[in-house]
Formats: sequence, structure tokens, C-alpha cells
Amino acid sequence: MIERLAAFFKARGLASAIIAAAILGIAGVLYVISTALVSSTPGPLDSYARGAMSSFISVSEPPPQPLGRIITGEGEEITLADRRGKLVLVNFWATWCAPCVVEMPELDALQARLGSDDFEVMAISMDRTMDEARRFYEENALEHLALYHDPALRLAMAAGSRGLPTTILYDRHGGEIGRLTGEAAWASDDAIALIEAALERY
Repeated sequence: MIERLAAFFKARGLASAIIAAAILGIAGVLYVISTALVSSTPGPLDSYARGAMSSFISVSEPPPQPLGRIITGEGEEITLADRRGKLVLVNFWATWCAPCVVEMPELDALQARLGSDDFEVMAISMDRTMDEARRFYEENALEHLALYHDPALRLAMAAGSRGLPTTILYDRHGGEIGRLTGEAAWASDDAIALIEAALERY
């Protein structure tokens, strides 16, 4: 249903930002409905949802990891399952999203500090083309984040993104640990503490 809506909007030449906002809004509503009956038991990382991470919502019963395909900067099609074995912080963003633009250097700094075989920040562009994201990386000297692109918004929709930016932390087995909707200081001490706690626990 949502993919048909995407095709409908694009066929009529609506702006990318309007298309993404409309589709992600619908996907977010469906995600909320699908998880409405999940237990409200506090998540394991609730105590780290403070300061810069106060909007982070951890989950006690993780939904299945979405398997929509995305494209790497080298043109390879992958899914999040290809990153299992490490924690991944998935960030859905776009160059036309003002809070995303502010947040991206923070995510680049987080990847520089904690990126390893055990952890990766995956910033996934919702832009119309990969070149738009690539140009943004070059203009803003983002040197540590790999390029990823979700041109059809399939992964963002399947993940229940309710807008941009949306950032979701997944464990080594693909289970959702928690998410944060909106801009956040991902290079802050609060964010580092949360990620390090997740690395120890998961």
C-alpha cells in the first residue's frame, strides 16, 4: 500500500521532502499501531535516557528488524541483516532536513570515537539521489560515516520511522534496543555512555 502511495506522489512530481514526510508519517502511524500492545515494561537502557539522550526510548520486547534493501556508497545492495554481529545505530536523514544537517557532524564524531568491528553508525540518506548525500559529505568534511541510501524509503517505512531524523539502535542479533526521534547530540557524554552500556549488555 505505502509503495503504491510513493509511486503515486512521485508520478505527480511532488517535492521529495513532501513525499518523504507524507509516506513516513503513514509508516509511523502503522508502526505505532503495530506495537501498541507490546509490554510497557521498562527497557534495560532506560537509566541512560538522560540529558542529551532524554528522548531515547528503549524497548523491552523488540520488534523484528526490518529487511528492506539499501544501497551502499559503492553501489552494493544490502540489508541490516548483513551487519549482524555488531551493534548498529541506524539514522534516517536527508539533506533537506534541517535538524538532520545539524546532527550529521555529531554522528560522524560518534563513529570516529566508537566505530569498530563491534559498532557502526549507519546514516541512511532519504534523498532523491546518492549524489546529493555524497556532495553533503564532501561539503561538510564528514570523513568517518559510510554512505548509505534508501531511495524508495522501504527500510525507513518498515522500521516505522515517524519523521526525520529518526535514529534506531539495534543489537548484534538484529533486535531493536531503542530509538530516538528528532535531533540529538550523538557525540555527547550522555550518548557515549548509552552506546557503551549497550555494547556491554548486548
